Amino acid sequence: MNELQLKYGCNPNQKPSRIFMNDGKDLPITVLCGKPGYINFLDAFNGWQLVKELKQATGLPAAASFKHVSPAGAAVGLPLTDTLAKIYWVDDMGELSPLACAYARARGADRMSSFGDFISLSDICDVDTARIIKREVSDGVIAPGYEPEALEILKSKKNGNYNVIQIDPDYVPDPIERKQVFGVVFEQGRNDLKINEELLANVVTENKEIPQEAKIDLLISLITLKYTQSNSVCYAKGGQAIGIGAGQQSRVHCTRLAGQKADNWFLRQAPQVLNLEFVDGIRRADRDNAIDVYIGEEYMDVLADGKWETIFKVKPPVFTREEKRAWLDKLQDVSLGSDAFFPFGDNIDRAYKSGVKYVAQPGGSVRDDNVIETCNHYGMAMAFTGIRLFHH
Repeated sequence: MNELQLKYGCNPNQKPSRIFMNDGKDLPITVLCGKPGYINFLDAFNGWQLVKELKQATGLPAAASFKHVSPAGAAVGLPLTDTLAKIYWVDDMGELSPLACAYARARGADRMSSFGDFISLSDICDVDTARIIKREVSDGVIAPGYEPEALEILKSKKNGNYNVIQIDPDYVPDPIERKQVFGVVFEQGRNDLKINEELLANVVTENKEIPQEAKIDLLISLITLKYTQSNSVCYAKGGQAIGIGAGQQSRVHCTRLAGQKADNWFLRQAPQVLNLEFVDGIRRADRDNAIDVYIGEEYMDVLADGKWETIFKVKPPVFTREEKRAWLDKLQDVSLGSDAFFPFGDNIDRAYKSGVKYVAQPGGSVRDDNVIETCNHYGMAMAFTGIRLFHH
């Protein structure tokens, strides 16, 4: 199959729409179920590149949760702690495969952003992973293959209309890529830069120690940024992204946005949140939204009389700003990647509040000395990678 007709482009008024191969070759994908759309394929192809590179860099199965051509989460298949299994709502599913753990992490890091995601898997989709996907609100999945039982589980989703794409894992794209904007063709070499530990060798801070676990997290953050709309910043810990700030014009806004998401990820692990008692039958999305509001500044939206009764069995106490800060002070050894240099030390100041100890960024700012000095003040280790990772 050389081309695939789509219902419409980014919006319903943008017709006709299709994906096709210019060179006459077959498309590297097969649609096994559903009718993926234009944005679905953008998410699928970006996500597939991300998880394929994560697998190559770490040797572990990888998963990504994409929304609007940027990852909401990305992770490798490390085992889940009991706490993570609970906040990712998979604690009732027993022991999970490494690939399922990767997707639980990718989906669970920012559940609000992942609602209605497109999933990318580095390995053949197994039954454990399909069971998680089955229960979540999602647009589709791309993987190099599917176990027969897993495929049947996925085909039963959305009344048989769930988008399931199989991609040829051996497909290699043309080294030159092109796209049109306003009728003008843009052409460039593909960003085939390999991200590996060699990029972390130039540690410019007084603290030179970056343990192996942190190196894996830094690689996860950098590979994630390679497929995130710029400007972008990514916080990572324990084999997964925990906060991604995408598409911001100011880098410190990226750092704040990603930091807030990382904070929310950790706040969901606080006893005050783990012990919330929800009413029976509450929908997963409503529960996630309630948690997000409860740990934020608008907490009275879910604690007001007449409102909390529709969400909780017992009215929870206010999670005060002081209590939240005390809990966040326990978040440590977080890794941070940036797709371009930090121009000011204020990015590092903000990162420190979210437990960042390890940083990877290109370097090259006229204020590098200020950024290094700020890292030294907090005892951080920072590597200059020398590479920029803009993605548009």
